[in-house]
Amino acid sequence: MDRVKNRNPKNNFPKNSSLEVPYLPRNFVGFKEAVAFKESQGKYNAVNTLGYLGKYQFGKETLKRFKIYNTREFLENPVLQEKAFAAYCAVNKWILRKDINRSVGKTIQGIKITESGILAAAHLGGAGNVKKYLRSHGKICFSDGYGSTIQSYLKKFAGYDVSKIKANRKASV
Repeated sequence: MDRVKNRNPKNNFPKNSSLEVPYLPRNFVGFKEAVAFKESQGKYNAVNTLGYLGKYQFGKETLKRFKIYNTREFLENPVLQEKAFAAYCAVNKWILRKDINRSVGKTIQGIKITESGILAAAHLGGAGNVKKYLRSHGKICFSDGYGSTIQSYLKKFAGYDVSKIKANRKASV
């Protein structure tokens, strides 16, 4: 963790105090924690107003794909939520493998396309909507019920090393 000296006498910290600033590496751990913070502030028991569940805000239909039917148990099981996120990333990486190969390194609508941005965008709007965005060069852009867009996720989650995620059509928890 980096230490940042308090140089602003108008804040609530004592003069000359140090503040611990969290640092997330730009790897898979940093990626998943950044996504989790955006989705639920990292809270395993979170349920939003649209019914999305857990630390990564999964929909019930997505959970069914991984044979998870009991949402109460899902919310109470951090290990299962972490496994579901990893499996979902692996499935999305397999679905989007050709688009990843074609698009990474290109710039669309002013956004440099990266693999981690693509996977985060797929978490937001589904792999199909990411394909539409990439193949239309940004002309078709999905947004969720709160107004978050594929574009915003491509930008916000760019540049993480997600090579640890192996594309797997049949990934499971």
